[in-house]
Amino acid sequence: MDPREAAGRFARTWQIGWTTHDTALLAALYADTCVHRSMPFRPVHQGKTELIEYLAWSFASEEIVQVRFGEPLVDGRTAAVEFLVHANEDGQPVTLAGCVFVTFDDEGLVTESRDYWHTTEGHVELTRPR
Repeated sequence: MDPREAAGRFARTWQIGWTTHDTALLAALYADTCVHRSMPFRPVHQGKTELIEYLAWSFASEEIVQVRFGEPLVDGRTAAVEFLVHANEDGQPVTLAGCVFVTFDDEGLVTESRDYWHTTEGHVELTRPR
């Protein structure tokens, strides 16, 4: 699969899967032996099973209001995609903004992903610099 096509599918599927907390839908994007890192100093998730466990844990205390993924930037087999999430955690509004870097295999499955993100209180809109 073409990496641009894989990256577009990745962004569209994550937008839907995060909104609905559908771990099975998201897991279908990943190779069985994938490696996932969420933030630089957290433990690495090795394989699809550990990824699914991490996603279920992440989604457990989160009520989604809105999820948006940007247009992927693709270079070779690697893509970077920004995201913005408005959610309620423990009844409080929060915004999560970040970027995910993904590498795809020949079938368009993710072999490696790395997230960098930050949360802030309230539902905040991001604006582009002028």
